[in-house]
Amino acid sequence: MAIIDFLGFLGAFLIGVVLGLIGGGGSILTVPLLVYLLGYNPVVATAYSLFVVGTSSIIGVFKKHQKKLVDFKTGLAFSFPSFLAVYITRRFLVPNIPDVIFSSNGFVITREIAIMVFFAIVMFAASISMIKTKKKLATVFIKQPYYKTFTQGLVIGVITGIIGAGGGFLYVPALVLWAGLSMKNAVGTSLVIISINSIIGFLGDLHNLNTDWVFLLTFSFLTISGVLLGDYVSKYVSNKKLKKGFGWFILIMAIYIIIKEFS
Repeated sequence: MAIIDFLGFLGAFLIGVVLGLIGGGGSILTVPLLVYLLGYNPVVATAYSLFVVGTSSIIGVFKKHQKKLVDFKTGLAFSFPSFLAVYITRRFLVPNIPDVIFSSNGFVITREIAIMVFFAIVMFAASISMIKTKKKLATVFIKQPYYKTFTQGLVIGVITGIIGAGGGFLYVPALVLWAGLSMKNAVGTSLVIISINSIIGFLGDLHNLNTDWVFLLTFSFLTISGVLLGDYVSKYVSNKKLKKGFGWFILIMAIYIIIKEFS
């Protein structure tokens, strides 16, 4: 095994550990790992990431359900518009993005650059949500018509489909604000949405790429192993401090991606 492959698989395991420790966020590093370390095209990387995120989130659902922190009815209601958007985005939108989106005086923005820059912007937003102190959002719950929830699910689904990450930092506030769930229940329930969206989004990609199943299943197995270890260790460490520190790391990674893509 080449040293790069070893580091890539080690990274998969560490991403799982982060997911298990802080309950989310780690999957956002899967695409940069696949692109910058293992050399995958961003379109392939986002597809593979959806599979990894989906399988590891299923484990997360099981662990949260054991603690009675999953509202399946609400999760499935939110999943419907989201997985439609994710599937359509991966099946039709991403493959039809032009190879060259913008070109002027030697400055070129390709599809790959655009995907990674958009990914960096989402990473930036995710890092801010981890760094800042959370307020008790449940006190501002406003019951809204389902068509609004449906629209919001579509928007988040498109974002998830493009970047290949779970989008938990978007779903958790939505479940607190629009469904009136507690923060802990929102985190557990968001995993239901993420797992369904990610797996269905990946199915949309099967028509457009040749999947290296040996690599993908190995990568996913290592991530899941990391999740289980991280979940065990999380009983003995401070979740809040870890999450804030990881948020700063993601912020640095977002800045690095933007510099890397335009340098």
